[in-house]
Amino acid sequence: MLSPEEFEQQYPADKLAEELPDKPISSLRDIQYLYGKLYTLATAGGGAYASYLTPDAANGFVDQDDSLVVVRADVSGDKPRLETGDRRGPVWITRYTKERIPKVAHCKYPAARGIDHSITHQAGKNSDPEKLARYAKERLTKWPKDDVVQSVADDHKDGWIINALSDLGEDESVLKTIEESVTTQLKGSTSALLTVKVKTEPDGEYHWPSDGNLDVLMAAMRRRKLSKLVSKGQASDSSGEAIDLVTGARTRTVGTAEDPLNYFLGKQLEKFPGFDPDEAWRTHPISEDAAVTLMNAETFVDACTYRTFNTNVYYLPYFFGVPEPEETHLLYRLLYSIVSESDSSEQLTPIENAYLHQKERFGDDADANGLRFYVSAVMPHQMSRYDVFGETMNGLIQYPANLAFAHAQVVQTTAFREGHKRTGALPNHENWQLLNGENILGSVASGSYLYQTLPSGDDDTDASADDFRIRALVAILSGEAIPISSLLERYVERIIEDSRDDENGFPVFLVASQYAQLCALARADHDFLTVRDANKALRPITNPPTYESRPMQSRQEKPVPDGGFAGATKLESFIEDTPALAKNDERCASFLLGALVGAVGDYQEYEQGRSTTLVDQFPVKSVTRNRVKKIAEDAIEKAVTYTRQEKKGGMSYPGMKFDYIADRLREKIIRPDPDDWSIDTDDLRFYYALGVTYGMNDRKIRSNDTDEQPAETSQVDQ
Repeated sequence: MLSPEEFEQQYPADKLAEELPDKPISSLRDIQYLYGKLYTLATAGGGAYASYLTPDAANGFVDQDDSLVVVRADVSGDKPRLETGDRRGPVWITRYTKERIPKVAHCKYPAARGIDHSITHQAGKNSDPEKLARYAKERLTKWPKDDVVQSVADDHKDGWIINALSDLGEDESVLKTIEESVTTQLKGSTSALLTVKVKTEPDGEYHWPSDGNLDVLMAAMRRRKLSKLVSKGQASDSSGEAIDLVTGARTRTVGTAEDPLNYFLGKQLEKFPGFDPDEAWRTHPISEDAAVTLMNAETFVDACTYRTFNTNVYYLPYFFGVPEPEETHLLYRLLYSIVSESDSSEQLTPIENAYLHQKERFGDDADANGLRFYVSAVMPHQMSRYDVFGETMNGLIQYPANLAFAHAQVVQTTAFREGHKRTGALPNHENWQLLNGENILGSVASGSYLYQTLPSGDDDTDASADDFRIRALVAILSGEAIPISSLLERYVERIIEDSRDDENGFPVFLVASQYAQLCALARADHDFLTVRDANKALRPITNPPTYESRPMQSRQEKPVPDGGFAGATKLESFIEDTPALAKNDERCASFLLGALVGAVGDYQEYEQGRSTTLVDQFPVKSVTRNRVKKIAEDAIEKAVTYTRQEKKGGMSYPGMKFDYIADRLREKIIRPDPDDWSIDTDDLRFYYALGVTYGMNDRKIRSNDTDEQPAETSQVDQ
């Protein structure tokens, strides 16, 4: 494949413009056609037969010893014969070089058995001399006698050349000579292409298959390949005259062309009730040449594809509008870099590669260069069945990039970073990616971003057809909005799922990661969250929190003002800066309830050494509206009990332990009574879990750097 520099040199703007479609890119087929065009130009060049060739199929054979076996046939006389006058003999065994790639005009037939479409045939790797001798003989005995090839011989003015090769293959002495020549020259197994050179004039030269003098061989190759497009799967002859979906021309079209994305397969009868595969050309008409060009898109399409949750995620870049040479040069550079990256050991997803390429080429103007992405996820099943999720033509690299940037910002705010006297509102951990903020774009692209926060289902990493993770991933990549209610439901399901693991206790890092993700979705420069039902109470969750940015810094940089209590100040600020809490008393009460349970449970575990705490007594799955008062009463009662115990032990301070939480909780559950709340159960449970995480993380920082412990006004450590 040509490098971008070679491509631009060989196809300058004026020459490239002649090859490009003259209509806007408006469908997946248009993208595939453009990819196929670029791949063909970069590998096989131009010409009527270029798109039918597979010059990369035998890349591994290039410049290898004994990698090209050439049978030389002289059909210029009354009787065809093998070349005998040259010292190299009738069979020439040499190297398959870069210069010879276009000469042999190879067109591979991707089947376990059978001959390639072209007279040039690719043998398997490390074939023994006897097998290669058989393949060499089949250039005369099998390929020319193929029914499709013979039909070309009947129609073409030079069909006699094919018949002469066929006649030569009927001479047993000729076949014996070929076999002896191959087995004598080869000393062991090798990987090779096998082809012919043909002499058609008595005083002429021997011509490679691609030579204009042997157009009949190329025409036969073309017809053999096209024959597979009309008889694929359950279709016997899916062809007819119609308007080509790609070019708009009225021509002969086929209906069962191969497709790198496996759309419109003949076996998918359940998608089209009563569908007749032979009539597919009427519902999905593509011209013969366009169909082959689509097939050539496979290399670029596969490079822009990656697997996650057992699905194939397609992220295909294109420039909006009618393809222009300058933009197409840039597109080729991007596709080439993605193909090159896919072969490297440190593989990036196509999304990361596209993002880096965009920034390198366009800098801060990357948002406005017109680059779009086709986005979909396809899940393969048995028997060639496929499910397609969330197809869109309007993907932008900025969607996942903005989310990744927003997430990295969120975890550097006061919500996740400790202050002077207290821990952060929520925990962070260097080994939890969604809490340390590193390589978030790669996480978003790979699906790990959702794998870490959403329920895994029965198959863990493999998704089912209705898996929310796939729909959410496609939504993020394509800029679609995710319903808040669905997201909270899955968050809670995952929390309950992870809470079953008694060894690790309450999943504080999971909840913190989920909340960081929720904040990032709300904070990103795009509407990733939506309320699709009548529950307007969910709308504040879509508003981004206003936490102060706080990079990692010294604990002494930001002291709490004299006269304040750091725990109360932090709680008040967190609620005020969180629209979901500040604008909904029921949700705020749910959070405060969890915070008190978490704080008391943390005290029970670390100060009293209890193995079972309030957090265990009131797990997330048990929390409902009609249990709120009961849980609140038990938590407050425990706080009162521990306050009395500490006072008896000689500690003296005003009020009750954790009163800065309990007092606010009392206010929130009086009006209205929890029995009359309207908050959804998933909403209630998620923010209860968030509160538990807050309460378990809310403690005074103990410094090892100084003997003097920072004092808190009016309260002791709680």
